Amino acid sequence: MQLNTMEDFQRDICYHVLKGDDDQILLTAQLKDRFHDVRMEVLVDYESLKINAARVNFIRHPSEDCPAVAWRMEQLVGFTIGKGLNRKLQETFGGGEGCGNLRLMLQGLLPLAINVKAAAGFTNEQEMLDSIKECLAGSCAGYVKRPE
Repeated sequence: MQLNTMEDFQRDICYHVLKGDDDQILLTAQLKDRFHDVRMEVLVDYESLKINAARVNFIRHPSEDCPAVAWRMEQLVGFTIGKGLNRKLQETFGGGEGCGNLRLMLQGLLPLAINVKAAAGFTNEQEMLDSIKECLAGSCAGYVKRPE
């Protein structure tokens, strides 16, 4: 039996984080599969975690309409990464005029800015991980908030 392209499908999502000397965090993501090559960049202020710039480039896409959603990235500018992130992404990229792929990429990418801030100043990896754990306590099952 011959499988169609969705019955044998692979998708890769890659994230990269770089803290610049200008107190900005550059977050980049790429989603690639048989039908997509989508790349995005988000520039975040290190101190406030406020999004200063956000853009996406649809290099390969299954529909000619896909790039029409790119303007929605601008709606992230001014948003501070933290509480309310999932709601903001759903409002911006949900529904029939949104893009689930962009929402998925951003849900994995944007929280990495919090990790960068929590890891600041550490050269010892275990100390850095301990700091991240403390900063993210209560945010997910991996960082359970322990009673005092």
